Amino acid sequence: MKVVILAGGYGTRISEYTKSIPKPMVKIGSKPILEHIINYYIKFGFNDFLIAGGYKYSIIKSFFKKKKIPAKIDVVNTGLNTLTGSRLLKLKKKLKETFFLTYGDGLSNVDLNSLLKFHRKNKKKITITAVHPPARFGELEIINNNVTKFEEKPQLQKGWINGGFFVVEPEFLKFIGNKNVMLERSPLLQAVKTKYLSAFKHTGFWYCMDTVRDKKVLDKMIKDKKSPWIK
Repeated sequence: MKVVILAGGYGTRISEYTKSIPKPMVKIGSKPILEHIINYYIKFGFNDFLIAGGYKYSIIKSFFKKKKIPAKIDVVNTGLNTLTGSRLLKLKKKLKETFFLTYGDGLSNVDLNSLLKFHRKNKKKITITAVHPPARFGELEIINNNVTKFEEKPQLQKGWINGGFFVVEPEFLKFIGNKNVMLERSPLLQAVKTKYLSAFKHTGFWYCMDTVRDKKVLDKMIKDKKSPWIK
């Protein structure tokens, strides 16, 4: 079963690193975040990867050509300014069966086997992993001007967001169309309207590396040996 990883954006919010390398190649600990993601899928027995590259994609291609990883890794140039939905569509000929899809900057300890089982049971065209986002600031509980609880950067329990880690049927690709489009806009909205989108709720660890601050948080998890995606 193929695993598609979207890895072609400019990564402008972490430009301190992406001036010279693509965002998925930014290291968490001693490895690029993309390698962490690939290793996580391999742990579950999925080892056929399709990397949708774009910005500085040759760096990714060169890295995995030299790196010995027990998996098939195909890095494809899907264009410099191509948006996420259209990047996926450009891989259409290689996607003939159910496949995983995720972003090249997010880490989680989601149970991939349970996710796949959920997808097959619900028989939708696409399943999204819904997560609670991590808070960006410490959370205070205040009663009568007294702080009764302080929690540093907790995982929010209100509301759900798109955590990536999709399972997709090839038929979903027809929702993308020929215009340059983000996956998260009209394709997923169309899937909602036609009731082809289901959500797998993951209440465990999830974190997206958008900024240098996020990288430092993940680096500290590695250093402290508290990295849920590695355990």
